[in-house]
Amino acid sequence: MPPKKNPPTNEPYRAFKRDLAAGTLGRLYILHGEEAYLRDYYLEQMRKQLIPDGLESFNYHRLEGKRCTIQALSQLVDNLPMMSERTLLVVSDYDLFQVNEEERDSLTALLESLPDYCCLVFVYDIIPYKSDARKKKLTAAIRDHGQVIDFQRQSQGDLTDWIHRRFKALGKTIGTAEAQYLIFLCGDLMHGLISEIEKIGAFAPHSRITREDIDAVAIPLLDAVVFQMTDALMNRDFSRSAEVLGDLLRMQQPPIMILSVLGKHFRQLLTARLALDRGRDAGYLMELWGMRSSYPAQKLLSAARHFGLAWCRRAVIRCAETDLAMKSISGTDSQDLLICLLAELSAGEVQHRAAY
Repeated sequence: MPPKKNPPTNEPYRAFKRDLAAGTLGRLYILHGEEAYLRDYYLEQMRKQLIPDGLESFNYHRLEGKRCTIQALSQLVDNLPMMSERTLLVVSDYDLFQVNEEERDSLTALLESLPDYCCLVFVYDIIPYKSDARKKKLTAAIRDHGQVIDFQRQSQGDLTDWIHRRFKALGKTIGTAEAQYLIFLCGDLMHGLISEIEKIGAFAPHSRITREDIDAVAIPLLDAVVFQMTDALMNRDFSRSAEVLGDLLRMQQPPIMILSVLGKHFRQLLTARLALDRGRDAGYLMELWGMRSSYPAQKLLSAARHFGLAWCRRAVIRCAETDLAMKSISGTDSQDLLICLLAELSAGEVQHRAAY
């Protein structure tokens, strides 16, 4: 088993939250990361803290990266606050490290001399934030005068607590097991979960959210639907696995994408089968596959108990062969290839399981 890695502490994020709570925000921030919901939430908290209500048009300035020039940026930085102690300048999707050398020198000088009244925030949404250590002066200016905040995906515990709070705000309650199921079904990004929570809260007839409530209205991720196929194969139910595939195709999911997720799932199932044979637990799978939650790892181990090692290996090989056929054989029907793959795996499961 590979050694366990210490989870990243994300200290800049924690320091930023402390500064926000204490009312001591600095002059320069770079906000980026996968968790767009948190990024947008904290940007709004910054606005509320820095800009009095009704004075946004005077003190809250926004600039799109594609329209951003050093001259425009400098002019907005120089704008003095009106009936407020500070201004807030938000620049969206501006690639700091891709400007030419002359502009980079001017930008570096600007960041090094930001006035105390200005809070300059670079927000990355459409394009990723990528620093470049070769641009030493600009890198040093950001390090010495600003904070780079990476809004990462939340841990299972933090996300579960957040789901509890969101349902509570809707007058509902949800158990931990159901919250974990919702994360498994719809993903672990808050931005995607919030709309599902609102739908489920509006639909559920009782105050306690059940798994049936979630299944009734939540839109599952492709990875979660593939688990349903595996469950059907586990029960040697080709009709059910074909029904799930049909639902995906009706949702306009490309066959090659379905196969890609199916192939990954069977690779994970193979490692789960090997983990069981070697006495490993869910923590091993989480480490191996970079899972943030134990829920999918436990489901993989549970499913792997119903499949032999030979079947798991065969499933991985047949997914790879089907992928090659889809991409290289002209005139083939991708949907037919997927159906044939599921039929073969469903029919062959008994034979391979009996051998082990």
